[in-house]
Amino acid sequence: MNPILFHLLTIVILLAALLTVASMLIWGERRLLALWQDRYGPNRVGPLGLGQVVADIVKILAKEDWIPPFADKAVFQIAPGVILVATMTAFAVVPFAPGLAVADVNVGLLFFLAMSSMSVYSVALAGWSSNDKYSLLGSMRAISQMVSYEVFMGLSLMGVVIQVGSFRLGDIVLAQQRLWFALPQFLGLVVFFIAGLAETRRIPYDLPEAENELVAGYHTEYSGMKFASFFLGEYVGVTLFSSLVTTLFLGGWLGPVLPPLVWFILKTVLLVCLFILVRGSLPRPRYDQLMAMGWKIMLPLSLANLLVTGAIVLAREGAR
Repeated sequence: MNPILFHLLTIVILLAALLTVASMLIWGERRLLALWQDRYGPNRVGPLGLGQVVADIVKILAKEDWIPPFADKAVFQIAPGVILVATMTAFAVVPFAPGLAVADVNVGLLFFLAMSSMSVYSVALAGWSSNDKYSLLGSMRAISQMVSYEVFMGLSLMGVVIQVGSFRLGDIVLAQQRLWFALPQFLGLVVFFIAGLAETRRIPYDLPEAENELVAGYHTEYSGMKFASFFLGEYVGVTLFSSLVTTLFLGGWLGPVLPPLVWFILKTVLLVCLFILVRGSLPRPRYDQLMAMGWKIMLPLSLANLLVTGAIVLAREGAR
């Protein structure tokens, strides 16, 4: 097949799959939370409640696409699309199987970090353009939270980069043929996962939209498809971080018997379930506790992991 046609086809299939997965995750999250909390989830509309997804989509499409008269209309309309575009673009460097990636570039990990940082602009623009105090306070919380935890997230990955000697995600997967990095880089895995929760603003780190304080935070003034874009962006972000944990720490597509793509999907689905389990089991901390945990605990842990990994790699090279 023509390489250009192959990449175009891969992009179309990936976009369709991401939108489908994000929609189905809404149903999956409600079903899993109901199971873990011993209550009923969606179970009336269609088999296993699957028709609830269609009903929710129809409902959100039918809602009035309202723009507040006091808002900065141009920026207000652009903001929801930024987070969706940024998270979907980050998937371009994720290797789903050998040779199956939109762009297998040698700076893939840096590209992911850059795209995940772009989500901050969506939150900032939404809060500022709404011209509403709840939205502005929610966006300020989200910006400080996301920018802070990006630091620890990036540092937690440097141990993997030092061991492999490459930013290419395909090289990182192949380097785990004997041993997954989840063991030697367990500290980095924990820090990265917690930072992923903060980056996607998931419970317990959903302080930017704490309902009892800030109504709905930075998307208080949004409705219809614009609100749905924020919602889809969150679930695409959860899928993205689960895919990156799979790639960086759980051997990516590597595994016996089953096809590589199946292994990648299975590992990613289990991590998405872990994101949902965390939501159903942990309480929300105070905002000052969130920031203190980041700078007083996460930063020293990520720096310690970086220093220990660098020392071990240098000792091994010196022994040779």
